[in-house]
Amino acid sequence: MNLIVTCPRNFEEETKNEIKNILDELGDKTPEITITDLSGILTVKTSIGHDSIIRKIKQILDDEPWSVRYSLRIIPIQGISTTDIDAIVSEMKKLTGVIQDHESFKIVVEKRNSDISSKEIISEIAKDLKNKVSMENPDWILLVEILGGKSGVSVVKEDSIISVQKIKRRLSE
Repeated sequence: MNLIVTCPRNFEEETKNEIKNILDELGDKTPEITITDLSGILTVKTSIGHDSIIRKIKQILDDEPWSVRYSLRIIPIQGISTTDIDAIVSEMKKLTGVIQDHESFKIVVEKRNSDISSKEIISEIAKDLKNKVSMENPDWILLVEILGGKSGVSVVKEDSIISVQKIKRRLSE
């Protein structure tokens, strides 16, 4: 999986078709799109890079905002691990090298179907980072997405996570 897509409950099939069409336009004719056991959550494995997908969806939302009807959030995933603190921290360490000494970060843990401790994950990831934490305006977001027994991690800029509703709201102002 290299994307997580959220949608309203019971619209997973429509969302799957919507994402498939977007990826098809970008040139991936055979993405693996899985409707998970978690309501409103799909995982996507595509050969298209995150940056291209994010740019394309933002372009679609600028040109034809009504054409993205079901996808709510598109979240890039750069690494996958089991839902175990050591495994998550190990996977995250592979990605944090992009953060420069002068840049700030925040850690976001989104848990679904798991009782693993968010505080413990955050403190284990943060203890090796010397950078400043900024909850309001970080340079980087260290994202941990927990989907039951599998977890995805990413180190991304805030604008790499698409919230369709926020973009549509901004366009209508």
